[in-house]
Amino acid sequence: MVAVQPIACDEASSWPTLFDVGIVHARRGAMRVEVERVYGDHRHPGRRFLVDRLWPRGVRKSDLPIDAWFKDVAPSDGLRRWFAHDPKRWPEFVRRYGAELDEHPEAWRPLRDAAKRGRIVLLFGAKDEQHNNAVALMQYLEKKLH
Repeated sequence: MVAVQPIACDEASSWPTLFDVGIVHARRGAMRVEVERVYGDHRHPGRRFLVDRLWPRGVRKSDLPIDAWFKDVAPSDGLRRWFAHDPKRWPEFVRRYGAELDEHPEAWRPLRDAAKRGRIVLLFGAKDEQHNNAVALMQYLEKKLH
């Protein structure tokens, strides 16, 4: 059980988020799938998998500690270009990407199986750390793990 502390809101429209009340942090502690930007600190322990179709710009393969590169689990080129990391398109991107993943379970099952054995880290190169294929894939895999 997570202890929830009351949170004061400055405005009536400023409702606390799940992050504010600690629910997401408590859940993340139990997660087997994490996401991490390839250009940031490598802070999460676990097996590391690059899940972008394209290799990240400016990163030498010898400089990126990964266990494997799963190009085929990335969104199709058409979907990636349509999305263009536009947060307004995020809900539709997640839906379409989920449909692509449903059609190609051979692409994501090895990641799910690795997550069943221990913590995994999905690596991505996008600047937007909240709206990218790795986040959508993490959410998809979390559903498949339960």
